[in-house]
Amino acid sequence: MVGLGRMGSNMLRRLLRGGHECVVFNRSPKPVEELTKENAIAAGSLKDLVSKLNKLRAVWLRLQWRGPLR
Repeated sequence: MVGLGRMGSNMLRRLLRGGHECVVFNRSPKPVEELTKENAIAAGSLKDLVSKLNKLRAVWLRLQWRGPLR
């Protein structure tokens, strides 16, 4: 999971409770640290995140809406 704001963190917690193995990255390290206490696997960069994924993988990006593109 990339993006650990309110929605991304809550989605990740549901996945963890469901028994999924999840690797997490966020621009700010604090949410990553908090979620590793809940058994998420921390990644220090996007490259690190990809290297920690199994061959069968899915990446969720949680990005903040900034308005219509012009």
